[in-house]
Amino acid sequence: MPDVESSAISCSTDKQIYPEGAELNKGNTNPEKSKHTSAFQQLGILDRFLAVWIFLAMAIGIILGNFVPNTGPALQKGKFVGVSVPIAVGLLVMMYPILCKVRYETLHRTFRAKALWVQIGFSVVANWIVAPLFMLGLAWAFLPDEQGLREGLILVGIARCIAMVLIWTGLSGGDGEYCAILVAINSVLQMVLFAPIAIFFIKVIGGSSNATIEYSLAAKSVGVFLGIPLGAAIVTRFGLRSIFGASWYEKKFLAWISPLSLIGLLFTILVLFASQGRHVVHQIVSVIRVAAPLIVYFAVIFLVTMFVTRRCGFGYELSCTQSFTAASNNFELAIAVAIATFGVDSDQALAATVGPLVEVPVLLGLVYAVKWAGRRYNW
Repeated sequence: MPDVESSAISCSTDKQIYPEGAELNKGNTNPEKSKHTSAFQQLGILDRFLAVWIFLAMAIGIILGNFVPNTGPALQKGKFVGVSVPIAVGLLVMMYPILCKVRYETLHRTFRAKALWVQIGFSVVANWIVAPLFMLGLAWAFLPDEQGLREGLILVGIARCIAMVLIWTGLSGGDGEYCAILVAINSVLQMVLFAPIAIFFIKVIGGSSNATIEYSLAAKSVGVFLGIPLGAAIVTRFGLRSIFGASWYEKKFLAWISPLSLIGLLFTILVLFASQGRHVVHQIVSVIRVAAPLIVYFAVIFLVTMFVTRRCGFGYELSCTQSFTAASNNFELAIAVAIATFGVDSDQALAATVGPLVEVPVLLGLVYAVKWAGRRYNW
């Protein structure tokens, strides 16, 4: 297996993308000094206390959802591609700055590298064979007597991530450009494969008679939540670079918009917990039953992918990217399909909603864990 860190995927350590817009050791002319600077000190204020901000957003959302009347219904009134408008806005704001950092002008050279196609093949197998089948097995193992919750869990496993994976990859020091390539490929596959896999898992294997999952919903979800920020990012990058120059764009504009990624993430989490918090708290037993297989899923898929990619010599950056891509899920699509197919108050919708509520703290913990492991083993 070739060492892709030296390939044309642009994975050099001086180009690691972080949500704060700060590159690791940027402007540091003394590499020996950087060795003695903790990763914590190298991060901006948003990144340093990210766990605090996320759990604070979760807590505020739960409080609003349970103690402020009509918060949940108000946040869910407007729908955009099956998802509430505030969540849709948060997702678009979250993705735009990250996609602005991708060097689209060099992608044609990147795709010539054989190593990239090896990575793409690995990602397709992990995302569309291993992960969905593992979630299917967990759903039946943990919820054999709860058809609705089981079907919602299966939908979460099939919906491959196109949004938050960019955040987790950036926070862990993975390769943002490479992640954007995998996201684009997963998006195309999602439009083609989501509906038939869902029907096969739920109707054929599960024996459900009321599941009618349409291609159009998956296609619209991907088209909106990836297409809009991707198109805006491409126009922004080529437009501003031609007007103000590449140096201004990289040093000034990206540094200015980078915090919007985390702001969008925190806003999305707050709205999600506020809109679903009451529903979750009042069905705590079902939530716990769904959370158990989700925790196993996120942890096992991430750690197994990390182990395999490291043994294959992919390098730290690409191993992080592969692992978070395999372990993350497209919760907006899973929720939209569950609501459209089974109804807003269905067990399927509840299970799909629990997905991101578990994913956020678990993957945040894995971000800290993998960064610690990278330092501990000098990876």
